[in-house]
Amino acid sequence: MDLNAIVENFRNTVTQHYFDTSGRVGRERFWYFILACVAVQIVALVVQSATFIPLAALTSLALLLPTAGMGARRLQDTGRNGSLVWIFLIPFAVSQLFRLFVFGPFGVFGAVAYMLTIGPLLGLIGFVAAVVLIYFWCQPGDAGANAYGAPPDAGVPAQAPPA
Repeated sequence: MDLNAIVENFRNTVTQHYFDTSGRVGRERFWYFILACVAVQIVALVVQSATFIPLAALTSLALLLPTAGMGARRLQDTGRNGSLVWIFLIPFAVSQLFRLFVFGPFGVFGAVAYMLTIGPLLGLIGFVAAVVLIYFWCQPGDAGANAYGAPPDAGVPAQAPPA
């Protein structure tokens, strides 16, 4: 595992393929991107705990579209429709918006209202969708070309920037 390749893959995805849902991406590039997203979220949580700014929710929302694009391309590599990624990302985005807007201005009252109304339902939908999508993302990609394009380069976690 090359740290530079992980960082370059993350930077390339966020800057050049922010919400690119066309084509395919291999397992290695996809999971390197997810690993980098988890690391960014951990840093955001640490900074949030020191500053009390809702940085984790803002970071989650900022990474929502790159994650959706990468997840869609990974699903397409396995021959599935990339729009399946929205079964997880829509409940996730709604819960992050609630965290950002309700918990902040209304504090404990917003948290209690969220937990007594829409929170458990969104959590259950998100959990089931995440389990299904992780299963799909772990499957090997189609060996040859499929309806979504040619197979991605094997073993290349990050593409070199175009010259």
